Amino acid sequence: MMDQTQRKMCGVLMCLMLSCLFGRSDSLSVTVNDVECVYDYVPYDGDSVSGNFVVVDHHIFWSSDHPGIDFTVTSPAGNTVHNIKGTSGDKFQFKAPTYGTYKFCFHNPYSTPETVSFYIHVGHIPSEHDLAKDEHLDPINVKIAELREALESVTAEQKYLRARDARHRHTNESTRKRVVFYTVGEYLLLAAVSVLQVIYIRHLFGKSVAYNRV
Repeated sequence: MMDQTQRKMCGVLMCLMLSCLFGRSDSLSVTVNDVECVYDYVPYDGDSVSGNFVVVDHHIFWSSDHPGIDFTVTSPAGNTVHNIKGTSGDKFQFKAPTYGTYKFCFHNPYSTPETVSFYIHVGHIPSEHDLAKDEHLDPINVKIAELREALESVTAEQKYLRARDARHRHTNESTRKRVVFYTVGEYLLLAAVSVLQVIYIRHLFGKSVAYNRV
């Protein structure tokens, strides 16, 4: 019984170690005025870098002619490894050509600040070369790392859908406030027009009475 419990504990600890060793995720919110960049470190050549971003206030402030947000990923050598033009949100995935610090930049062509929900994941699945170098790695651990990456893709999709849902909530709230504002404004305008009509009619009747007396 003790041996079985110890094996389970070792399995849990191994999964936790693999999660820390073979993957890292970051989720943040960025306010983009002109160009805003986020930096993340990729520890191994060929690591999988994936993520998504959503402009939260897109439907509130953007007009039909808004060019959208540009997204660019630059490698440590200064080369562009991924580029997305004119969008309000998208997903991205690429293999890092080399290890090092990568730069993720958002460009907003308009002066209005935009809030961007940004999620990034750096994943590493051991290769045969890693197995040869590290005697503690075995094919089972590689399969666990692959399973973790598959689960991570599901998590990333959920975060992307939640960000889009948050944007829709912002849109609904903004639309509701504008409807209330326009309705109140319409009532105030109708009340003002009615008052002016009453004043004008009384003024006309006042002139008519004065003319009849003369």
